[in-house]
Amino acid sequence: MSKQRTVYVCQNCGAEAPKWIGRCPVCHEWNTYVEETVSSGKQTGTGSSLNHQPARRISEIRLDESPRNDTHSQELNRVLGGGIVPGSVILLGGEPGIGKSTLALQLALQQKDRTVLYVTGEESLQQIRLRAERLENKNEHLFVLSETCLENILEQFSQINPALVIIDSIQTLFTERIESSAGSVAQIRECAQSLLRYAKENSVPILLIGHITKDGTIAGPKVLEHIVDVVLQFEGDTQHLYRILRAAKNRFGSTSEIGIFEMDQKGLKEVLNPSEILLGLHQENLSGVAVAATIEGLRPFLIETQALVSTATYGTPQRSTTGFDIRRLHMLLAVLEKRAGFKLLAKDVFLNIAGGIRVDDPAIDLAVIASILSSGADIPIPTNLCFAGEVGLSGEIRPVTRLEQRIAEARKLGFSGIYISRHAKIPSSLVKDLEVVRLERIDQLIGRLFNH
Repeated sequence: MSKQRTVYVCQNCGAEAPKWIGRCPVCHEWNTYVEETVSSGKQTGTGSSLNHQPARRISEIRLDESPRNDTHSQELNRVLGGGIVPGSVILLGGEPGIGKSTLALQLALQQKDRTVLYVTGEESLQQIRLRAERLENKNEHLFVLSETCLENILEQFSQINPALVIIDSIQTLFTERIESSAGSVAQIRECAQSLLRYAKENSVPILLIGHITKDGTIAGPKVLEHIVDVVLQFEGDTQHLYRILRAAKNRFGSTSEIGIFEMDQKGLKEVLNPSEILLGLHQENLSGVAVAATIEGLRPFLIETQALVSTATYGTPQRSTTGFDIRRLHMLLAVLEKRAGFKLLAKDVFLNIAGGIRVDDPAIDLAVIASILSSGADIPIPTNLCFAGEVGLSGEIRPVTRLEQRIAEARKLGFSGIYISRHAKIPSSLVKDLEVVRLERIDQLIGRLFNH
């Protein structure tokens, strides 16, 4: 018979302590330790082995032709790597109100040829029905269960035999084997392991919706992200229409892909051509605006960078960015001052990436430099020009990867010129109707743009 013992567990990182302490020595958070009762004897029900199969030679393992399940959403398929893999466990995280439940319910409603079980621990059945009516979509094979007890949920699995399971959310579930409240580290870990075992043994994909902490990380123990196969982050500002879906972990595909959605009254709509929404409509006489040719995963698109350079009102100049790394902005400003003689010591510099998304592609450096120069000199950049180049510490402009796709996207959208590195290699047939300006250093950019 198992023995019961009491420990104190940090609800932020999962660290254990024999007594309550105010500050966690591992994650350094305050007042996160909660008393939990655990069993020190033999555990049952959630073993990590599947069907207790013996070890086999890798050459003897058969690769069954199990195609991915289509989500009927091009954006979601792209982020997942082509669709949902049977038996996979997917964790979807995001801020409150960002649209996690809406995205999950849309996925469930679109699976018209398969049985789907939607388990909600936060909303009533009537609330789910009202949301489904708002989405204007129907699925007669969709079952909705309002339950938080894991044992009851597993019993419903055996009765319905779903082809897809959605849990909203994992923090609301609890198992009777653990004597702690729902949402605790032990409960989340035990419920996730049980659901993982069911998914692998029955080849049923499970989508888990997870809450996030104030730091933006998924609530619960870090082991939760290690257990699942795919971790998706749903990002965006609730004040803006657009949402970004990223893969932080994907055992079946790339983690560099993104999906873009637009939130409206009828749910989330796919944005198949992000360049059209990320390029603002502005007049020719506006300074501080430059267009960058960037790539996220396999998707090229053009994005607008906006800069504002003004005299510092207070003693210390301000540096602020939205959608761009502030440390990289500091580096680019230092390069401008050292290599190009552009004095910014007493200037406020504000940088914004249009559309409310975040870009980490180094190819956007040249557009950032151009927008800062344009705002500082108050000289507008022609709207038919775009930029694709990385800026080094010595002021050189370095070539970027997959330049052919960036140029093709610029041609498709009607741009007449692109600024790139002198060392970039591209076929001449690609630039027949597009002027390509090759630069070696950023001081050449100043002379070419502003005729100085």
